Amino acid sequence: MELIFNPFALALIISSLTVGGLSVYIGIKVESSVKWIAFVMLSFSIWGFFYGLELASQTLENMLFWSKFQYIGLVLAPSCWVVFSLKYTGYDTSNKPWIYPAIFTLPVITFLIVLSNEWHLLHYKNTWVLTEAPFPLLGIEKGAWYPVQIVYSYFFYFLGTVILWTRFRYANIHFKFQTKLLIVAGFFPLMVNILYQLSWIKPYEGLDLTPFAFIFTYFLISIAILRFNLLNLKPVARDKILDVMPRGVVVFDQQEKIVDFNAASKTFFFHSKKIRMGQLATELFSENPEIQKLVRDQANQSIDCRLVIREEERIFRVESLQILDNKTLSIGVVLFFDDITNQIKTNEQLKQQAKDLQQLNDLKDKFFSIISHDLKGPVFGVKELIHLTQNGTVTEEEFLGMIPEISKNMEHVALLLDNLLAWTSSQLKGEYLQPEILDLNKLILSQKNLLDRIALEKSISIEIKGFENSWVIADKNMLELIIRNLMSNSIKFSGSGTKVLVTCEKQEEHLKICFQDFGVGISDENLQKLNDGISFTTRGESNETGTGLGLLLVKEYIMKNHGSMTVQSKEGEGSKFCVTLPRSYEFELSRLN
Repeated sequence: MELIFNPFALALIISSLTVGGLSVYIGIKVESSVKWIAFVMLSFSIWGFFYGLELASQTLENMLFWSKFQYIGLVLAPSCWVVFSLKYTGYDTSNKPWIYPAIFTLPVITFLIVLSNEWHLLHYKNTWVLTEAPFPLLGIEKGAWYPVQIVYSYFFYFLGTVILWTRFRYANIHFKFQTKLLIVAGFFPLMVNILYQLSWIKPYEGLDLTPFAFIFTYFLISIAILRFNLLNLKPVARDKILDVMPRGVVVFDQQEKIVDFNAASKTFFFHSKKIRMGQLATELFSENPEIQKLVRDQANQSIDCRLVIREEERIFRVESLQILDNKTLSIGVVLFFDDITNQIKTNEQLKQQAKDLQQLNDLKDKFFSIISHDLKGPVFGVKELIHLTQNGTVTEEEFLGMIPEISKNMEHVALLLDNLLAWTSSQLKGEYLQPEILDLNKLILSQKNLLDRIALEKSISIEIKGFENSWVIADKNMLELIIRNLMSNSIKFSGSGTKVLVTCEKQEEHLKICFQDFGVGISDENLQKLNDGISFTTRGESNETGTGLGLLLVKEYIMKNHGSMTVQSKEGEGSKFCVTLPRSYEFELSRLN
């Protein structure tokens, strides 16, 4: 195979080998997304190298032989350019796996057509040797597929250029410079090729200067990549820093347009199709004027706001950071988004726990006071009375006259002791529920009998209605304490000569038990305390004392038995406490049968 190297061939072969070597080195050194620019350069190097060998060939057979090798690089270069554009701009193809195979389909078909051209003449319809030049050149007559190859090559170069420009046209100066340089690097050789295809620039009627133009421009690009770290800022600063940040980052320029954003802002804070390059802040935050103001002010500040993300309201802390140039002039603003929903919830829980703990400590202090005063006083009073009776200071007749008052005090002491023991049990981890089917009518009458004497002393009647064949599912001891405390409170706050009405209403799955008095009622302040679970004490109509412990236990025991309690009260008219507990409907039916 005879090769005679002329200046054109030597220049193209040497420059192609140089650029090819640089492209391999760059491909090893740079990040994965930028490796594809090295593949573009390598493709043009292959094209230029074998075109140089074609220019050194002396026969038609040798020219066609080297021409086939040229097309390895010639068909791959446009496809590699599109892949580079997609990779470099961070285009998400995870949901479109067909994109990359589709990009390389036409190049593969074209190369196969070139290899088998002798059989169908689709690429070169006719070929011959041009002898008018100082060295032999390949003359061609274009086949049917040749224009297809030209069109898709131009289309791929144009498509990759549009992708790059669309992504970085609003970016900062560095990205804009890189983008413009890459576009010019591809545009200049394409113009040379267009002029060659139109036969406007075609030395010796057959010499194609396009490989020379590509090799020259990409030689300069390779030097810029190695000498000035061109293309190195994007993968390092954006892919490695911004995209690993859990915070959402959105960058706006002076015109309040988005010039950059990270993955978190797209997939976590916003709908993936809502945020895009060049978008105005007023459009992105149309429902959040406070964030629009951050962008408009372009100052260092932060706010907390609420955004609805995937139909769920989240709390965000939005921090703005002013971007200054070397002359301290504002050229934009960066917004940082932190989801502080869980932090806010945790803080609220801690505050509530601290509040509950304080209430519990206050309650314990109060109960120690109860034990030392309310419980100790009556017991020591009886002890002292017995002592005075024994030494004759108090006569037997005087002692007998005090017995009704002593009995009344002991009733209060008994109820107090009962509540104290129940509260102590409720604070122990060992307390557990023993639910069973209970005859509610029997329990109500039992507690009524215990409290009848106290009611009679105040001339109060206790009316029981609607408890026939009423069976409830609850812990017996807890239910007895609930009934005893609510009935006792109704008596305590009822005036003399009134009544206490205890009723039962059968619902589908529950029994509603109500204790209604017609006494002093509860103030709005104390009603709020009751709903908040805060202990308070109020003296009864006959100056009866209390501890505030009973209602707290009632609420806790009702909750443990899967029930609920409502309170209706009006000062001067009375109160109505209603308890709802699970009903044993099947047992009631069996009793009827």
